[in-house]
Amino acid sequence: HFLAQIALSPNAWECKIEGMDGKKKDDGKFVPQYKEIDGWIEKLMNCNNLAETEVKELVAKAREILENEVNVQPVRCPVTVCGDIHGQFHDLMELFCIGGKPPDTNYLFMGDYVDRGYYSVESVSLLVAYKVRYKDRVTILRGNHESRQITQVYGFYDECLRKYGNANVWKLFTDLFDYFPLTALIEKQIFCLHGGLSPSIDNLDDIMTLDRVQEVPHEGPMCDLLWSDPDDRCGWGISPRGAGYTFGQDISEQFNHSNHLTVIARAHQLVMEGFNWSHDKNVVTIFSAPNYCYRCGNQAAIMEIDEILEYTL
Repeated sequence: HFLAQIALSPNAWECKIEGMDGKKKDDGKFVPQYKEIDGWIEKLMNCNNLAETEVKELVAKAREILENEVNVQPVRCPVTVCGDIHGQFHDLMELFCIGGKPPDTNYLFMGDYVDRGYYSVESVSLLVAYKVRYKDRVTILRGNHESRQITQVYGFYDECLRKYGNANVWKLFTDLFDYFPLTALIEKQIFCLHGGLSPSIDNLDDIMTLDRVQEVPHEGPMCDLLWSDPDDRCGWGISPRGAGYTFGQDISEQFNHSNHLTVIARAHQLVMEGFNWSHDKNVVTIFSAPNYCYRCGNQAAIMEIDEILEYTL
């Protein structure tokens, strides 16, 4: 059930939330070893880019953390689950105003941090910096746009060239994307990923066996997890995107039943109200970039999951 609705107008997020207090605060104290990263976060919060040398150092720290995470990364609640950001930095700032900043709020982002918006560099830099600073309070999954090929077409590559004068920062980040976890599992019940299901995957153990440290393939289970969409038609279908599949309610019901899940939370699709339940509430789509591409007029949403796994959208 819904305790709150977020982003009631296209260019502004609005929120009526019950029970926002009581969020766990950890790692919030000043710690000397984090002085540098705290400085980077402050710089990024003001929409100022890091220097290339700082990005290199940040990415190295992030890789150390991410390579120890697994393909189905466990996440504890309470947690706030977010969909696509797509370089809309100022909307990301508004998201943090509404949901709270790390580490006060535990966040799970489901991919697509870059491309299309004008501030992909700032957006992904900030999220990675938060991951490094509060690794147990921020989970960042891979989306289909966290890819070398896609970012060369949809804006991130060109933005890096424009802001840094070369492609070094683009290469640093796209190499890092290979280490982002593919999916997350909240309290063994809520399965989170960017895209959707795969005919090659029947259970979560199948996902754990995948080698994720690579460019997103054009086909196969890893591709499907990042590209697939739920559909009104039953069974598996050919995706109009040219990658992944469409999957029907019968597929999501069987997957949830087999894996003892209550719901699949995913992003990947623009939904005008910011969130959309489908497949008889077996699937929820969350989209967190309001007025997408600065012209779509959509609302945005985030999903807050409390200690007893009740959803707030």
